[in-house]
Amino acid sequence: MGKKGKQYLTLFETKRAKGRIKYRLFSVSIFVGICLILVYRVNHIPNPDEDGRWVWIGLDCLYEDHDLPGVDIFVCTADPTIEPPKMVINTVLSVMAYDYPPEKLSVNLSDHSRSEITFYALLEASKFAKYWLPYCSKFAVEPRSRAAFFSSMPLIRDAKQASEFVNIKKLYEDMENFIEIATKLGQIQEEERSKHKGFSHWDSYSSRLDHDTLLQILIDGTDPNSTDAAGCILPTLVYLAREKRPQHPHNFKAGAMNALIRVSSKISNGKIILNMDCDMYSNNSKSIRDALCFFMDEEEGHKIAYVQFAQAFEDITKNELYSGSYRIVFEVEFNGLDGYGGPIYSGTGCFNRRDILCGRKLENKYKIEEKKENVVRRSVCELEEESKILASCTYEKNTTQGKEKGLKYNCLVEDAATGLSIQFQGWKSVYFNPSRPAFIGLTPTTLLQTFVQQKRWCADQLQLGYCCYGLWAPSCLPTLYYSIVPSLYLLKGIPLFPKILSPWFMPFPYVVIAKYTYSLAEFLHSRGTILDWWNDQRIWLYKRVCSYLFGFIDNILNLLGFSESGFVITSKVANEHVFERYEKEIMEFGSQSPMFTLLAALALLNLYSFFRVVKEVVAVGEGAGRFCEEMFFQIVLCLVLILINLPLYRGLFLRQDKGKMPTSLTVKAVGFASLVCTCVALY
Repeated sequence: MGKKGKQYLTLFETKRAKGRIKYRLFSVSIFVGICLILVYRVNHIPNPDEDGRWVWIGLDCLYEDHDLPGVDIFVCTADPTIEPPKMVINTVLSVMAYDYPPEKLSVNLSDHSRSEITFYALLEASKFAKYWLPYCSKFAVEPRSRAAFFSSMPLIRDAKQASEFVNIKKLYEDMENFIEIATKLGQIQEEERSKHKGFSHWDSYSSRLDHDTLLQILIDGTDPNSTDAAGCILPTLVYLAREKRPQHPHNFKAGAMNALIRVSSKISNGKIILNMDCDMYSNNSKSIRDALCFFMDEEEGHKIAYVQFAQAFEDITKNELYSGSYRIVFEVEFNGLDGYGGPIYSGTGCFNRRDILCGRKLENKYKIEEKKENVVRRSVCELEEESKILASCTYEKNTTQGKEKGLKYNCLVEDAATGLSIQFQGWKSVYFNPSRPAFIGLTPTTLLQTFVQQKRWCADQLQLGYCCYGLWAPSCLPTLYYSIVPSLYLLKGIPLFPKILSPWFMPFPYVVIAKYTYSLAEFLHSRGTILDWWNDQRIWLYKRVCSYLFGFIDNILNLLGFSESGFVITSKVANEHVFERYEKEIMEFGSQSPMFTLLAALALLNLYSFFRVVKEVVAVGEGAGRFCEEMFFQIVLCLVLILINLPLYRGLFLRQDKGKMPTSLTVKAVGFASLVCTCVALY
């Protein structure tokens, strides 16, 4: 009761609910029903030899650890100068720490360059793993990449964990310092070399393209004495540098993968193979178990050849300057392919059945099993010697390796070619994109790196016969046409599209607006932003007029026998100042490249055409309206190309940093564009 007799509603009030007895009776009936269901399930469990025994009672875990298959993990590295050893071992340690029985886990590193520094880094990682793996298991660390974990500065409240965190970080920093010193020196100190027999193999080392096989089992997971600091078995860890001779083709990454498949079959022979790029670490310790849910499915698992996980990237800028996340590919296209036989094999973050990679044909029923075999235990030295022959450069002679077995040869996109070949045999694949990314990697941080990567990807895809991606390279032709011809004909005053008042005009803007509205909606639905989408459109244009054009030309020359395909590795290292500009989303043009010359020339051609037309329209005066009516679509197209090229114009004329367009390229581009526009205007 308030003043002067006024009444107020109470702030907090409790009322007795109606029908409480009925609700209690209902709840009891549900509880009784659940109990009866459980009793039925327990009394009707299928026999051990019948399918669906554990599914029957609805358990989350279908298999005990001892029933799980062995998993072999392949990591490939090619050049320590552009794929730093620190980054490589970060990947290796993250997959060694998987939440999976360690005795069933084998990690294999293929070193294409046979780098002594990479071998030393892996050796140091094997020592650090004895402390890192039990720490991850004890405190459920995520992610288990030691670099990502320490850089994230995790909040630790438990005093005991804080103490162990300090110790493990000290060990990590010591290991990192040892590797950095060796990298800067370019060699291993004699004191360290004397501690492991593997370094003696570099005494007779010739070159990266001419050397014997080097195979070292650094950790033998079958040895009861190979334990971590907590006394648990460590996963097997193998270093392989396959034999290479100048007179024998080594088939790039496909050759490295096939050598790993053969060598690992002798050492561990895991039924499942996961391959990863050396710049992509594991971000989820349960990813293997996630993949096995598909392979071990009672109904459809026997049809699945591989499980392709989505890729994520940690060095993406706020607005995706170079469109490096491939958002539409992983959020839209692969989901669509998943409903139509499955996605293509993307080359990293993919779990494969070993026997299918080795040529097994599709059967009606197949169950993944671990065969209980009486294996005669051999010493590490014996196993290394027996396995070396499998990595020799002559082993594949007169075999079906690279054709019917293993990854496909004679194609730079060996992963896509292999995946399509598997699907053509009737196998299915699965795409999995969990809320927590399973793998996180690096994306190009300069425009030239982006162009080189895209050129390599599209160079051989024309041969695949897979229209979805095989037409990347030829798409440069219509893109070049619409980037050049309408602007040049605008100079001559010749319309290429209907007048704005013509009924035939409407289909043109409709198609363009509808297409790009759908594209924007698709991008926003995939958690992108409008600025992300605009940057994506810019890179879409740049890739087609540069990367795809050069890739298309290379492809034609290769088919005609005038050149051979070469595997170009995308650099994972960026100059400090270059990376600062990248983080500020300033485009990088500071390299000498014919791609930049072409790109600048096209941008200047459109700029010159537009301003030349504006000048003429102003001079004409009264006839300006009729001219704009006839040339409306070409004027708009030219203006859009100018807007999308604004960062390029700044790089040509306004910037003073080292990331601007080189003066020599600017002069060439200005001269070429001026010459073309002048000739067209006069003739």
